[in-house]
Formats: sequence, C-alpha cells, structure tokens
Amino acid sequence: MSYRVAVRALCEFSAKVGDLDLRFTPSPTAQEGISGHQRVVARRGADYEAEISLEGQFGALQVRGRADGYDPQLNRLEEIKTYRGDLARQPDNHRQLHWAQAKVYGWLLCQQRQLSEINLALVYLDVDSDTQTLIEQHCSAAALEQFFNDQCRVFLHWAEQQLQRIASRDSGLQTLGFPYGQMRRGQRDLAETVYKAVSTGRCLMAQATTGIGKTLGTLFPLLKAMVPQRLDKVFFLTAKTPGRALALEALHQVQRNAPDLALRSLELVARDKACEYPGSACHGEACPLAKGFYDRLPAARQAAQALTVLDKAALREVALAHQVCPYYLGQEMARWVDVLVADYNYYFDQSALLHGLTQVNQWRVAVLVDEAHNLVERARQMYSASLDQWQLQALRRSKPEGMGSALDRLNRQWNALHKAQLAPYRVADTLPEAFLKALQQCVGLIQEQMNQQPSGLDPALMQFFFDALQFIRVSELFDGHFLFDISKRVGPGKRSLSTLCLRNVVPAAQIGPRMAGAVSVTLFSATLSPRRYYADLLGMPADTAWLEVASPFAAEQLRVEVISDVSTRFQYRAASVAPITELIARQYRAEPGNYLAFFSSFEYLQQVAVSLASAYPQIPQWSQTPGMDEAQRQAFLERFQPAGCGVGFAVLGGAFAEGVDLPGTRLIGAFVATLGLPQVNPVNEQIKQRMNQLFGAGFDYTYLYPGVQKVIQAAGRVIRGAQDKGMVMLIDDRFAEPRVQGMFPAWWAGQQK
Repeated sequence: MSYRVAVRALCEFSAKVGDLDLRFTPSPTAQEGISGHQRVVARRGADYEAEISLEGQFGALQVRGRADGYDPQLNRLEEIKTYRGDLARQPDNHRQLHWAQAKVYGWLLCQQRQLSEINLALVYLDVDSDTQTLIEQHCSAAALEQFFNDQCRVFLHWAEQQLQRIASRDSGLQTLGFPYGQMRRGQRDLAETVYKAVSTGRCLMAQATTGIGKTLGTLFPLLKAMVPQRLDKVFFLTAKTPGRALALEALHQVQRNAPDLALRSLELVARDKACEYPGSACHGEACPLAKGFYDRLPAARQAAQALTVLDKAALREVALAHQVCPYYLGQEMARWVDVLVADYNYYFDQSALLHGLTQVNQWRVAVLVDEAHNLVERARQMYSASLDQWQLQALRRSKPEGMGSALDRLNRQWNALHKAQLAPYRVADTLPEAFLKALQQCVGLIQEQMNQQPSGLDPALMQFFFDALQFIRVSELFDGHFLFDISKRVGPGKRSLSTLCLRNVVPAAQIGPRMAGAVSVTLFSATLSPRRYYADLLGMPADTAWLEVASPFAAEQLRVEVISDVSTRFQYRAASVAPITELIARQYRAEPGNYLAFFSSFEYLQQVAVSLASAYPQIPQWSQTPGMDEAQRQAFLERFQPAGCGVGFAVLGGAFAEGVDLPGTRLIGAFVATLGLPQVNPVNEQIKQRMNQLFGAGFDYTYLYPGVQKVIQAAGRVIRGAQDKGMVMLIDDRFAEPRVQGMFPAWWAGQQK
C-alpha cells in the first residue's frame, strides 16, 4: 500500500522547526499571489517553463507537486513567493521551509531530466513595489537526493503508522454495524440515499424532519462508503455548537459500539474559543505555547493520534500536556484524522482550512452540511465586508505611529465618497478604485508594523486591519451577485459619517465550486423547501438529487391552529397585543404546561409579556433578552422542566427558535406571532430588486421563503420524539394564504383551523 503526499505537505511536516510565528505570514490576497506569480513568469525568457508537474518515490511514499518555474538556459529552478513588508524580518524558519520545498522540487526535476546538478532560487516578489529579490544556491543532484531521502524518511516513519491504522480502519469499517441495531422510520431512506449519492459522485439535498436521527443517518452511510469510494475524509459541518455536539456524540456511539475501530475524529473550533492566552500575539516572543511549537509538535501529534475522538476538551488536554497551542495542534491534526466536525466556515469560507487542505492534498472528501437552511445567510456573511468611518476617525485621533499620512489619505478618499452622496442610502454600480488603493496602503503599513512589534499592536488598529483586509478580499470578487452600498448617518458631535458595505446576496459563485470540489455534498435540514431557492443561491450542481424523507410523526401528534383574525404587521402591532395575550392565556388554561411564544422583535415580545403578566400574573413566564451569554441561555432552557408550567418568550430566528431540544412534557406547545418576514428596509429592497433580476422572484427569495422557514423551524421545537404531543398556534392573517400553507410540512396537512 502506497502513501501519497504533496511536496508542500511533506516539507511542512519534516522541515518546520522553532517557533510558531505568524508575523510575516504574507498578506497578499490569493488574487495578488496569482497575479504576482504571473508577472514573475512573464519576465522570464521564451524557454522558461512554468508549473512543472513532478513526482518521485521513496519506499511506499509517493511525492508529487508542481514546481513554480524552471529556466533551462540557466538550469535554474525557482520557488516563487509573494509578500508584503520588510523581507529582512522574515523569520528564519519560514525561509528554511521555502528552501526545503525548493530542494525537494530540485531533486524531483534532476531525477526526471537526468540532471547531475541544478541551481535553486527563492524568488520573493513585493506585491506593492513589484520588485524581486532572488536568492540562489547551486546544488548537486546527489546532495538533493540525500535531502529528499532525509525528509521522506522522517515522514515515512509517521506515514507507515498511518498506513497500518488506515488498513485496520478499513477492515473495521467494512464490518461496521449500525450502533442501534435497527434504523428508525425514515432514517433508512436517508442513509440509503446518502450512500447512493456518494457512490455516484452526486450532491444531495435531503429534507427530513427532526426525530429520525439525521446525524447518524448521514454519518453512518459515509463511514460505510469510505472504503469502496476511496474517501480520504468526511467533513461534518454545522452552523452552531449544538450541532457539533450531536455529531461528536454520534461518533462516540460508533466507537462504543465498535471499540477496536481505528477511526479518528476531530472537532475544530474557532481560534478565540481555543486560545489559552487571549490578547497575546501568535509568536514565540508573546505566547509561551508558540515558542518552540514545531519542536514539540511531533510528540504532541503522536499523543493526539492515539485518541479516537479528539473533541475540544481532549485536544486541549493533549496540547497543554506538551505545551503547544491547542488551536494550531488542531490545525495540524486535521491532516491525520478521518472525520472532521467543524463550523461551515472551515470548508466554505474564502480562506477555509479544510477546503485548502483538500485542494493541496487532492483529497477525496464527502461533506455533510447540518441544518443546511442556515448556509445561505452564513455564506452571504462569509463573502461580505463592511467598514465604518467612525472606526477610521477613532484611529486617526489615536495617531498610531507611522500611520498618520496613510490614514489621512484614506479619510480624504472616504470623504469624497461621502460628500458625493446626497441620500442617506445609495447603491453604487462600481467600486471606488482610489479608495481601495488607499485602503491597501494602510493594510500594508499595518502588516509591516505587525512584523516589527513582537508584543502586538493596539487592538483597535488590529480590528481595523482585519476589517480592511476582508473588504479588499471581497472587493476582488465583486460582480452582479454583490451590492456595494453607502449608508450615511449622524455620528457623535452631530458629525456626518458613513458605512461602506460590500454585500454578497448570491453566494453561488463562491459556494458552488466548493460543492463541486467534493465527491459528494449532502445538505440536510427539516426546512429545505422550496428546493430551487437553496439550489439557486448555493450553486448546487445541476444533477443534485432530492429526497424528502417521510416524517416519523403522525398528524394527530400536532394540532396546528391558524389565527387569521389577528395581524402582526407593524402598523397593527399595538392592536394585536391584547388578542395575543388572550390567546396565550386561553390555551394555557385549557392545557397547562410549558410553552414557547415567538415574536418578531424584543420590543414586541416585551409588550405581550408585560400584558400577560398584568392580566394573568398567575401564569409563570420568562423571557429571552438581547445578548444573552451561554450561561444565560442555558438558564432560560432549564426553566422548561418535565411536567412544568409556564411561558417562555423568545425572538423568532434567535437562539431558541432552532437547534433546541425540549422533548416530552418539557415543551407542549408554541405560539408564533409573526410571519417571520425580514424587515422592509432599503437594503432588503435592493436585495429584492437583485433577486428579481436574477431569478424573477424578488419578494419570495428576499422575504417569504426566509420568513416561513423560520416559522417552521420554531414550530419544530414542539414535537421531538415519537411519543410527543403538542400544539402550534400560528397568529397572523397571512398564515391562511394558500401559498404560505403550501410551504408547511406535509404531515401538518388537515390540521389547520
């Protein structure tokens, strides 16, 4: 059995030493990097060869990659790197890694072309000044072969362990049985369809209500498909922490059921959730877990590999035992596990780790997207950016050293945009090139300061840097699927300020290639209708399969009552408070128990809560409040005790409207006093216009579909298990409209009143 490794991955494993140091991480965007490589190549002679495919073998190890360029006249192989800042401040271990890559490529080329010697060069291109620095050394083929063999020998010791584990894993997966013996009703249909989709290399959209066991119903068939479909990795992606917890519990259950299974799973979390030294910069002079990171990494990696499920707590324990950063140990272990449980952004974001590793290592991956109805809005956020002028003004007042003229220049360009606009809100057809150039200059200067100051920069300057960098990166993607808008307001001291926003409204062009880059992607949720809405906005392949799993619930379990003589529209909201109060009280008197009441805003929620408390003080109640932390959210949910009584007030689309599990008598009913439509405002009206231009369904794509999806998710909190019974009261005259009711789950049919 052979093991494939990319040149870059080989060198990152074998040639990295010393501190973790992000100060000189090149800040050029991907587009700038590509453009820089092209400019370097364009200046070479007519015989110059670019992007040379190379491969070689060392024992069971197959090494392959693409060398940046080779000049046959000079017999010189070049490794091209773009950068921004002072090259003299590049950490030594960065340069050492670049030389390692050049030497491995050098040997592979010598071997391919029977060369006895070669010149190697590191070519560093400053993307701002467009100047090149070339560092060259002459090497014999024999010396390069020895270097190649040494790197491979280090890697192969680890790879042989991996090969043995994978062989054991594959044997175990082939005999793996479903952890619970029998699958639930609907779960088998889902599992079989997921297996068929990955076996035929297609994507799948699966609409399946809660209660059938979607997590195991999607994970298990992909585990069974790993061997026959030669899958390298399975990615289970979630929108929220509870989804990760369910996936990890499913993996624990698989391992408990098959304790000898050599499967390895990893939970990836955000950097701020894993950081042990918040506020410290990520390098050895500021953080003790970054100092000597790569020297201690091999032992930490070996210890981590011994665990079957590396969740956040287990990874942290290993990392701290070896005094390495938990977050970056997780990044390393992503290469060496089989199943990764992570947030959407780890695969779909612009600089997503898992997508990048998949591309570099040419992995065959299958992707599961949990609660996939969230992906549209999350993807839009990933590819959007905004800048607030107040942030710039505050920076200018603080006078960061060396930044004054650049910030003033940016402010002048911003003011020019601001003064040219008369209306409070405007959408521009083109991007302001002069402003973007000034912004890029600021980013370059801050990057240079980051390289120079070991202790890190002022947090406000760093926040501006990251916001500006995101704005520049998104600007490179700008097309008809984006809006560029300017919003004016009166700031402190009655000063007129503006916010610039690049809004992605159709992420299909960014998300679609990620779908195509996997063997199969399965999107699953209780609310994926209408199918075309999600397919259009997410860029699903044309041959994407569709499955609607029959609900395990009977219509008799849920009484759905539509109250059509009350309107919750803004202009009628005050008049609706008293009738809604009476509806809640009437239902509570008839069937005492725990209820959730959902409203469109905190203000509306508070009006009804106060009314209920005044008219019916004997009814216990508790309310969601803005900005609740994790402990406060948990306290809210703990009020829903089995056989308890009371009404919890919450905002539709908020923390308690989906992903919340309150089975049995912990929740027996829900009131939804809003159709859930997004607010009518200038931004949403612009999105509606764009949706109309692109899909001919502006109102539906902008307002109706997202709104009703939130309602169905909220109603889905009531029936969680096969024995549950309850009611949902939908309060608004629009719930009686046929096109709205046509979007309700099929198993609700015949229950509306």
